[in-house]
Amino acid sequence: MTRTVKQRMQQMLLPVKRWLAGLSFRTGVVVLSSCVVFYALSFAALALPVSAALRGALWFVLFGCAKTAQYGGLLILGVEGVRRVKKWFGRTE
Repeated sequence: MTRTVKQRMQQMLLPVKRWLAGLSFRTGVVVLSSCVVFYALSFAALALPVSAALRGALWFVLFGCAKTAQYGGLLILGVEGVRRVKKWFGRTE
């Protein structure tokens, strides 16, 4: 039997998802906070007086770090953690 590429990827990423979900709520909040910093840095890098190629590379790397932190933080928090964070900001579902 041959498994599809999607099934293989899911099987490989499942242990990572379980590990991230096992981290604490506080860790998730810190990772999500770092996401904001990476977003700010990625757009601030566009104002640097360097070549366009270097600005593009910096933006690409920093924006990628921001997205990674965003999705990693959401995986760490889980559904209940996201609800707790929304309560801090006064939002209800």
